Amino acid sequence: VEMGPPDPILGVTEAFKRDTNSKKMNLGVGAYRDDSGKPYVLPSVRKFVTVQTISGTGALRIGASFLQRFFKFSRDVFLPKPTWGNHTPIFRDAGMQLQGYRYYDPKTCGFDFTDRLLKLRSFVPSQKRNLFAFFDMAYQGFASGDGDKDAWACLGRMSCISGFLYRLQEVKGMADRIIGMRTQLVSNLKKEGSTHNWQHITDQIGMFCFTGLKPEQVERLTKEFSIYMTKDGRISVAGVTSGNVGYLAHAIHQVTK
Repeated sequence: VEMGPPDPILGVTEAFKRDTNSKKMNLGVGAYRDDSGKPYVLPSVRKFVTVQTISGTGALRIGASFLQRFFKFSRDVFLPKPTWGNHTPIFRDAGMQLQGYRYYDPKTCGFDFTDRLLKLRSFVPSQKRNLFAFFDMAYQGFASGDGDKDAWACLGRMSCISGFLYRLQEVKGMADRIIGMRTQLVSNLKKEGSTHNWQHITDQIGMFCFTGLKPEQVERLTKEFSIYMTKDGRISVAGVTSGNVGYLAHAIHQVTK
């Protein structure tokens, strides 16, 4: 059996573990941490003894099989670029034809709405397109602190909505911390004397941030400052704390000035 593509984020974590620098930072993993950098378990989650889930991979596999069996309009599947390494084989092995669209614009460090819209318009132009959308909501509530608000894209299209069994108010505090870290990072970059426009850091929402850093700058951050992230410059803001945000800003300034 041929091995699947390596997960670049796992590689970042392994390199981070081997690093002996006391100031090292792991900004690659999409797992929430508190302001001490420790894993945080929601109080409401502690009430549950067990929970069964097939996670995102399982959900996509079932969805792909559903499309293959029942969705007769088309076999074309548009995947974002970049996407997770396992997404491509999941849909390919279900017999779907893969195409891509770009969602990140490196020029603006923001969402590339134009390219995405053009790709969708080119799919059976001037006709009802019968598109079937998949929504990845792995971190619902982390963008604004309000799970309902973050879920509007899904809930606004549903004719029948099941009520939430539990409303996790704790998520609001988690989201507020992430938003605060974005603000502090930009503030510290200005204090360092950076003349770059870092507004995209606070314009973006959620746990992750595309910093706009280039691969060679990311490499310097890793080698010179023991700050780990994916090569495209994406960071998990949950890995930033009030104790290390100054160090991160200093390092970013050094590789971008």
